[in-house]
Amino acid sequence: MGLYVEVHIRGDLDDLWTRTQDPAQHQRWDLRFTSIDHLPPIEGEPQRFRYATRVLPFLTVTGTGVSAGEKERPDGTRTSALRFASPHPLSLLAEGSGYWRYVPVADGVRFLTGYDYRPRWGRFGAVADRLLFRPLIGWATAWSFDRLRLWLERGITPERALRHWLAESAVRALVLLAACSGMVCGALVDMAGPLVPLALYSTPVLAVLAVLLALFAPPGPGTPASRRCLRTPLAQVRAPRVLVTLEQR
Repeated sequence: MGLYVEVHIRGDLDDLWTRTQDPAQHQRWDLRFTSIDHLPPIEGEPQRFRYATRVLPFLTVTGTGVSAGEKERPDGTRTSALRFASPHPLSLLAEGSGYWRYVPVADGVRFLTGYDYRPRWGRFGAVADRLLFRPLIGWATAWSFDRLRLWLERGITPERALRHWLAESAVRALVLLAACSGMVCGALVDMAGPLVPLALYSTPVLAVLAVLLALFAPPGPGTPASRRCLRTPLAQVRAPRVLVTLEQR
């Protein structure tokens, strides 16, 4: 699959299954969706669903899809697969497919996903996808997986986790602004008095340190972060059988 994300969750497998398979709970932690609704089931057919993503305050992209899962497997793992498509002309994502895999381990669950999609808009869409959209949706997937982990491990609701992230991002932005605008330099020069030359010499170093701190300081323990997720599989992975079955329909 084109995109891969994995997170280790120290939690209960059944709780993880519920919070990923129940649309009302899924839409709370997954940044990629604003709403998810199951459509009336058809006997003998995979579960159909409808989703919506608010791209901008005035633009919501909608789509539909089908999903199927295997809750009981001989090796103790679980899988869930889906196919999806959006007919919205402003949606770069035209259609795609993917899976979730739940792998129990001694101290929790390895929760991982692999998925890919076909962009629209021809050559322009392919370039926009490679340079902007694909990195962005990969980041959003990893960030959402870590938000789900915080919910299961620490009881931090998705809404509270988002507030933590916004607050921390604001602090980092203010530090960057202060460093880049010369506020640090002005403050040090004012305090230096007769040592102005030394302060001026030290200011660029302090500004660089402030920028590095804002960009690379580890996130707080209650703040979601994509960096906590694995973005490349440690070994070759194969799409689960349930996904192959969906794609053949």
